[in-house]
Amino acid sequence: MRFRHYKGGLYELVCEATMESDLSSIIVYRAADGSIWCRPKQVFFEIIEVDGVKVQRFTPLD
Repeated sequence: MRFRHYKGGLYELVCEATMESDLSSIIVYRAADGSIWCRPKQVFFEIIEVDGVKVQRFTPLD
């Protein structure tokens, strides 16, 4: 599934994984340049405030 970051970048969700240290869920995702990133699931899907407007950090495209 593809997502657009609120700053404009395009990313592909690779998988949901489990952090070994605390068993929390993390999202593994790939940037358009091929680099691999991860964030806690809660952070990846959270609603943030940008210039006084609430937006999704990552908006699904598919």
